[in-house]
Amino acid sequence: MGTDRANGSLYTTIDNKVATVEFGHPAGNSFVTELLDRLTTEINTLSNNENISVIILRSEGKRAFCGGASFDELTAIENLEEGEKFFSGFAHVINAMRKCKKVIIGRVQGKTVGGGVGLAAACDYVFASIEASIRLSELTIGIAPLVIAPAVQRKIGTAALSELSLAPTEWQNAYWAKEKGLFAKVFDSIKEMDKEIDFFTHQLSNYNPEALYKWKKVLWEDTDHWDKLLTERAAISGSLVLSDFTSKALSKYKK
Repeated sequence: MGTDRANGSLYTTIDNKVATVEFGHPAGNSFVTELLDRLTTEINTLSNNENISVIILRSEGKRAFCGGASFDELTAIENLEEGEKFFSGFAHVINAMRKCKKVIIGRVQGKTVGGGVGLAAACDYVFASIEASIRLSELTIGIAPLVIAPAVQRKIGTAALSELSLAPTEWQNAYWAKEKGLFAKVFDSIKEMDKEIDFFTHQLSNYNPEALYKWKKVLWEDTDHWDKLLTERAAISGSLVLSDFTSKALSKYKK
């Protein structure tokens, strides 16, 4: 399924027992709220599809994996309700990925920022290309990576999260992300990465789906409170985006 380019695109293909979900947006594969909502719905639908046992999450093109949340939507927020709704988009996706009955494989082919780092962290196993640098740039505009922090912290730990988030103008390369545990494997080329993903997902899809589901639940132990936690974090982010500091910072970016 797809939609007009302003709201981005979302397509799912199923091959044997592997579903590939591809999202896209002209602005560096960033997410508008509608696209986040559609991705949440799609993950929930695939979670209950008994014909598949593995999901690949990828974005279109060969450049950025994900530019995070839509900058245009961010700058249009006028009240607390709009702010909370905006930041709840990534909260809903991360929680859907967390609770999904299928193992989710991330394919990160390029740079990823902010919420995109959260998406990668919410995957169960991530393949990346050497071009897949990461950055948490939120502090530069007066907000913080509050919603995605639990997912990122679960993968890379508090020390690495501090290093990444408190240097919001610095990119960390793919090997840094692998060393910290965000990426499982890094490849010199996209072609090489895709070949390995095909092999890996084919192998994974032949394992007992019940065993995969039970094991995924173990891997995500102690996260049941995230439905409430991420919603609370979205509300805090919504209030921060209305601050004078953020308003001034965003106006500079607009210019």
